[in-house]
Amino acid sequence: MQNKSLAKEVISNIIPAIVVEIMILIYNLADTFFIAQTNDPLQIAAVSIAGPVFFLLISAGIVFMAGAMSCISRALGAGNKERANNIASFCVWAGILTGIILAFIFMCFIEKILRLIGASPDTFNFAYNYLSIVIASGPFVIFCMTCGGIMRAENHPSAAMIGQIFGNMLNVVLDPIMILYLDWGITGAAIATTMSIIIGTLYYLGYFVLGRSSLRIHVKNFRAKNGVASGVFFIGIPACLDPLLMSFSQMTLSSIMSAATGIAMRINQIACLIAMGAGQGVQPLLGYCVGAETWQKYRDMLNFALKFTITMSLLLTAACFVFTPELVSIFLNEPNAFNYSVDFVRILLSTVLAFGIFFIFINALQAMGAGRASFILSICRQCLIYVPMMFIFNYFWGVYGLVWALPVTEIISLVQTYIIYGKIIFDPRKLKK
Repeated sequence: MQNKSLAKEVISNIIPAIVVEIMILIYNLADTFFIAQTNDPLQIAAVSIAGPVFFLLISAGIVFMAGAMSCISRALGAGNKERANNIASFCVWAGILTGIILAFIFMCFIEKILRLIGASPDTFNFAYNYLSIVIASGPFVIFCMTCGGIMRAENHPSAAMIGQIFGNMLNVVLDPIMILYLDWGITGAAIATTMSIIIGTLYYLGYFVLGRSSLRIHVKNFRAKNGVASGVFFIGIPACLDPLLMSFSQMTLSSIMSAATGIAMRINQIACLIAMGAGQGVQPLLGYCVGAETWQKYRDMLNFALKFTITMSLLLTAACFVFTPELVSIFLNEPNAFNYSVDFVRILLSTVLAFGIFFIFINALQAMGAGRASFILSICRQCLIYVPMMFIFNYFWGVYGLVWALPVTEIISLVQTYIIYGKIIFDPRKLKK
C-alpha cells in the first residue's frame, strides 16, 4: 500500500466498492422484478413484507463487516499482524454464531413476527413460505459480508467485489428459472436467494482455505479479550445503525407516502451509489493510515476521495436530472403519479452531493475508530431529524413537504458531521487515538 501512488490506490479501492453497491441494488430488485412477472399482487406484497426481517440479518452482517474493516486495517497499519488475525477470526466465528442465533429466534417466532410487521390473511402464507426459507441463510449472509470486510481491510477489494458479483448474478440467473419456468413463485425466489448465498459462501471460504489471504480465520486465532470484541462492536454497531434506522424511517415513510414518492426515493438511492461505494472503498485505506500514524497521507487520501465523490456525484445527479422522465417511466405509467414522481425525483436530487460528502466523513470517523461520534450522527440523522421532519413537513406542506424533508435533513446532517469531525481530527489527543 505504501508503495503505490495515492490516486491509483484510492481509485482501485473505490471502484470495486461502487460495483458492489450496484450489484446489491440489482440483487434487491431481482426478486421483486421477477415475482412481479407472475402478476400476483399478493406475492409482490409478501416479498415487501418479509424484506425488513431479512434486512435484520444483513444489519448483523454490517456489524462484523464494518468492525473488521476498521479494526483490521488499523492493526495492519500499526504492523500488528497477530492482532489482525485475532480480529478476523473473532469477526468470522462470532458472526456465524450470531447468524445461527438470529435464524433460530426468527424461526421460533416467525408467525408472531409476520403479524407484527403487517402480514394480512391473504399475504401471510406467501410471506411465511418466503421468510422460512431465506432465514436459513442467516449464518451464510453474515459470513459472506464479514469476509468481504476482511478482504477490503487487507487491501484486496477486487476479490471482495468478485465474491459479491458471483453471488448476486447467480441469484439473478436462478430467479427466472425457479419463479417463472418452474412456476414456484415466491417459494422459488426464496430458494434462489438462499442457494446463491450458500454457493457464494464457497467462494469466500475458498479464498481463505487456499491461502489467498494473508490473515488466518482459524478458530485457534479467536480472541475476544484485549479490546478485540469491544473494538469491533464499537465501530460495527454504529455502522449498522445508519442503514437499520434508514430502513425504519423508510417504513415510517411508507405509511404516509404516495406511490410517486416511493419511486422517487428509489431513484434517489441510485444517485447515491457513488458516494456509498466511495466511502466504503476509502475507509480501509484511511484506517491503515491511522494505524501507521501517517496523517499527511490520511488527509491526502481523504481529500482525493472527497474530490472524486463530489465530481462523480455532480455528474450522476446531472444525468439523473436530465433523464428523470425516462427513469420514472420504468416504474410508473399512470400520468398523474408520473408527473408527481418526476417533480419529487428532482427535489431529492438537489442534495445528493451533500449526502456524498456526509458519507465520506462518516466512513472517515469509523476508520479512526470514532464509534461514539458515528453512533451519535446516525441517531440524529435518521431518528431525531428525518422522522420528525417527515411528519412536520407533511402536516404543513403536504406530500411536497414530505419529499423536502430528506434534502433538509441532508444539509443539517452534513453541517453536524463536519463540526464533529473537525473536533476529533484537530484534537491531538484524539488524533493519535
